[in-house]
Amino acid sequence: MRVLLKASMDTERANEAIRNGTLGKLIQESVAQIKPEAAYFTTDNGQRTAFLVFDMQDSSQMPVLAEPFFLTLGAKISYTPVMNLDDLQKGLSQMGR
Repeated sequence: MRVLLKASMDTERANEAIRNGTLGKLIQESVAQIKPEAAYFTTDNGQRTAFLVFDMQDSSQMPVLAEPFFLTLGAKISYTPVMNLDDLQKGLSQMGR
């Protein structure tokens, strides 16, 4: 299932991770593990935030993927099922049957 992982990082902990050089490494390792089809980094509600869209094979992946963000950055994490245009069109074509 295609999923959007949103990681909103605690500002002070992210500042410290930048200062000690661990933020870039954490992001790099997370992206290598998650293998997202898209990865975006911005601010959301005043916090550094990562948006990663990837294919979740099994819900047991959730803690493995989130814990580095929790432990290192005190992040708030959410997982949201998402569709691309092809998925939407496929779903709509099945309506009304």
